[in-house]
Amino acid sequence: MANARKLRILVAKPGLDGHDRGARVVARAFRDAGFEVVYTGCHQTPEQIVSTAIQEDVDLIGLSILSGAHRYSFPRVIELLKENNAEDISVIGGGIFPMEDIPRLKEAGIKEIFEPGAKLGEIIEWVGTNISPRMDADESGSARVSG
Repeated sequence: MANARKLRILVAKPGLDGHDRGARVVARAFRDAGFEVVYTGCHQTPEQIVSTAIQEDVDLIGLSILSGAHRYSFPRVIELLKENNAEDISVIGGGIFPMEDIPRLKEAGIKEIFEPGAKLGEIIEWVGTNISPRMDADESGSARVSG
């Protein structure tokens, strides 16, 4: 597939957490690795994140959070993707989480969680191995329906 498009990644900061250095570092690493990257900035609602992901036709949403609101915002993003017939957009998370919350987040549909100290190379390798560009409307023969 020599003509395969680049992986498109949305990096987002849900909730009131204003510490975005880590998210910006990861977004730049994704860009430097050859992925297309959209960065939403801080203070995004799950609704805003999903709307942007659909509009930008991304393959992956990377959520970054340090505020402790991950138990609400991460599953809510998954719910909204399903409601908008966009569950083919994968979601990963990064930030600070109690260990007991990680299995719960994965059960909710988060593909992977990266904790502080995760190496950028490991994150990029995981994404490159586990996430593929979704088919465009012209490739699949039908357009996605938005809710």
